[in-house]
Amino acid sequence: MVFGKSALELSAFIKEKKLSAVEAASAYIDVIEKNDSRYNAFLAVSKEKALTRAKEVQSQIDAAQAAGEILSPLAGVPIAIKDNISTEGIETTCASKMLNGYAPVFNAAVIEKLEKAGMVVVGKLNMDEYAMGGSSETGIKGAVHNPWDTARVAGGSSGGSAAAVASGEIPIALGSDTGGSIRQPCAFCGVTGIKPTYGSVSRYGLIAYASSLDQIGPIGQNIDDSAALLSIISGPDARDSTCVIQKPFEFGEAGSKLEGVKIGLPRNYFSGGIDDEVKNAVLSVSKEFEAAGAVIEEFEMPFMDYVIPTYYIIACAEASSNLSRYDGLKYGYRSSGAQSLSEVYRLSRSEGFGLEVKRRIMLGSFVLSSGYYDAYYKKALQVRALIKDAYNNLFSKYDMILSPVAPTTAYKIGENSGDPIKMYMGDIYTVSINLAGLPSAALPCGFDSAGLPIGFQIIGNAFSENKLIGAARVYQSRTGYHLKKPEGAKV
Repeated sequence: MVFGKSALELSAFIKEKKLSAVEAASAYIDVIEKNDSRYNAFLAVSKEKALTRAKEVQSQIDAAQAAGEILSPLAGVPIAIKDNISTEGIETTCASKMLNGYAPVFNAAVIEKLEKAGMVVVGKLNMDEYAMGGSSETGIKGAVHNPWDTARVAGGSSGGSAAAVASGEIPIALGSDTGGSIRQPCAFCGVTGIKPTYGSVSRYGLIAYASSLDQIGPIGQNIDDSAALLSIISGPDARDSTCVIQKPFEFGEAGSKLEGVKIGLPRNYFSGGIDDEVKNAVLSVSKEFEAAGAVIEEFEMPFMDYVIPTYYIIACAEASSNLSRYDGLKYGYRSSGAQSLSEVYRLSRSEGFGLEVKRRIMLGSFVLSSGYYDAYYKKALQVRALIKDAYNNLFSKYDMILSPVAPTTAYKIGENSGDPIKMYMGDIYTVSINLAGLPSAALPCGFDSAGLPIGFQIIGNAFSENKLIGAARVYQSRTGYHLKKPEGAKV
């Protein structure tokens, strides 16, 4: 009765008393304990805490129903959280040795909102260390395995979130997206996610990677689940000065047509560097949108050669600043071999951070250093402004843009980990959205010849989530790729 249902359907069952919140949480925890050795999607499962919370939630649901109150659309639903989002009393490590054993004394703003909505947090999800990576291989507890083929990566950095939903270990999850970290795992694992507009979801309690780029978002089985979760976690928060939204998103009923909607298709995204099977699957999406009444128009996406260097200069610069707080003194890992203060700093950071994190800190420190600031960081900020202006111009012509998420499907674990440039180029279609602070929804649209999922994204102007979700609903009402499950998934 629990499995094979979307998060919205599961909540409806709980409200109809066909199932209790405790039974739902217990069933999913059992599946995680039984199956996660195959996927390594979870870093921590808080079983007792979750079951206690589920009892409280069930009592709240019963009392609210008796009083005739309207319940959250996801009340009673179990959820798992990417391990860079603070959860009170539950270890939050960013998949890093540096934060091993750290349990926050407060909840992130999004966790407070989940609890107010009657959701049940069951555990923390694996990821790339400090969200720095595109494959979920760099974490201290090892790689996340793709449920469609456990020899392959799940994408990153929110790989645990996408793999847990795809495998049926959890009905819905939270991830974060700094340069594609929600969308790329969704594409690799065949699930649906939303990278919201920057400033629409509070970052309070999100352990920072790059503060001007990070944004928390939902990963679900379909667009309706993801939209429902986004409506819960979005909204103002005085503790985050960049959270500028005035009220949470509200998403109406799904339409069946896209009459009058104009969608841009960047032709240079489909020439060179993209697998033919990915290209054909994404182009088939444009035909589906056309059949639903949309107008598709090709254009040339500007600044393609500059988005990757611009993103990595800015992201690494911010990372080098944000991660300077981990000094081996206040909290986190401290080297046992340090004999002096300078050795505490040097050895703790050398031993506590992994290779990819250290690479990005060094790159960021370099571009911010005297003599190079103007040549690299300042220029990157100028190009970022040009990219934002280019998107503003495009959205004066188009309602949304259709794009691939990644140039390939999921590759084998270890295949690209020794080639950072190749890994970084996997973000070619996603990072410009973060640089411009725009929303994007990622959805499955087919499979390659190896049976691996292919994803696409639709990109909108700032705070146009309603348009994107409407188009995604139309697509998923016309296709069934989001209903496909990997062999062995708990459905």
